[in-house]
Amino acid sequence: MFTGIVEEKGKIRRMQPSGDAIVMAIAGKKVLDDIHTGDSISVNGVCLTVTSFLDDSFTVDLMPETVRNTSLRGLAAGSEVNLERAMAANGRFGGHFVSGHVDDLGTIRAKRPEYNAVYFDIEIDPRLRKYMMMKGSVAVDGTSLTIFGLSDNTFTISIIPHTLEETVIGSKGPGDVVNIECDMLSKYMEELLVRRFEAEEAPSEKLSEEFLNEHGFKS
Repeated sequence: MFTGIVEEKGKIRRMQPSGDAIVMAIAGKKVLDDIHTGDSISVNGVCLTVTSFLDDSFTVDLMPETVRNTSLRGLAAGSEVNLERAMAANGRFGGHFVSGHVDDLGTIRAKRPEYNAVYFDIEIDPRLRKYMMMKGSVAVDGTSLTIFGLSDNTFTISIIPHTLEETVIGSKGPGDVVNIECDMLSKYMEELLVRRFEAEEAPSEKLSEEFLNEHGFKS
C-alpha cells in the first residue's frame, strides 16, 4: 500500500529484456534506506518487488502483464521515475490509498500554465470515468493528485511548483503516456454494490415445496 506522495525521482540504469519480461535496475537514494529483498517500491505508480540491491540502486522484475499494461515498457536507461516505498504503519498518511495496481494508461492532451500552477488535461478510456469525481483523488504515475475538471473521456489536474520539480510529471507534455490508478475506495464501493444487486436479483434458494418437487423429492 502506498500514499501517492513521491519520495524521490530515481533514474533507470538498465533495462534488460528477457522474453516478454524485463529486468530493471534503478538508481535512488531515499528509497534505499533500510531496503530489503522482497520490499515493495512504487515505480511510476507500479508496485514492484525488490529482487536485489546495491548501495546506490535496486533491481526489480517486470512480468509480461506489467510490461503490456503500464508505461514502464517505454522507459530506457537514463529515464527518470517516481519512487515511493510502501507505507509504514507508523508513518504520516498525506495522500490517498494507492495500491500500485495500474487501472489503465492515460495520454496527456494539454499542458498550460496558470499563475503558479500548471494544468494537465489527461485523456482516459471512458470506462474509468465512473471512478472519478470533482475534487476526488487520482494517482498519475504514482503521484496522488486532485481532480479539478472532468468530461466523458478526460480529467484535469493542477500541479504546484513543488510537485512539478519533485516528480516526473513536470517534464511531460502533450502526447506523453502516464499510468492511471483510480481511487481505490470508488472501485471497492462499486464492487460491493454490484454484488449486493446481483444477490438481490438472484432467485431465492430457500427450501420450498416447489423446490423439493423440482429436485425429485416428491411428497
